[in-house]
Amino acid sequence: MILAKVLGSVTCTIKHEHYKGKKILIVQPVDPNATPSGKSFLALDGVQSGIGDLVLVFDEGGSARDILGDKDLLTIRTIIGGIVDSVSKD
Repeated sequence: MILAKVLGSVTCTIKHEHYKGKKILIVQPVDPNATPSGKSFLALDGVQSGIGDLVLVFDEGGSARDILGDKDLLTIRTIIGGIVDSVSKD
């Protein structure tokens, strides 16, 4: 899992059928203090997150297929699977 902040969205007028009706977002990996760490990337939204949200991103195809409930989605690898309410380092 990758902790990330949603920076923006991507608009596509034409996209693969597996992506139709799904939101693609730009996410920035962050450390537990919400400091950017690493390069931003694209992720499919699986939880109705939005710009500014702190999210959990899964970067492997099996989780994407499980979250979307479709074992045939071979073209989807990276998906947002949770909106983070808080991070504590106890």
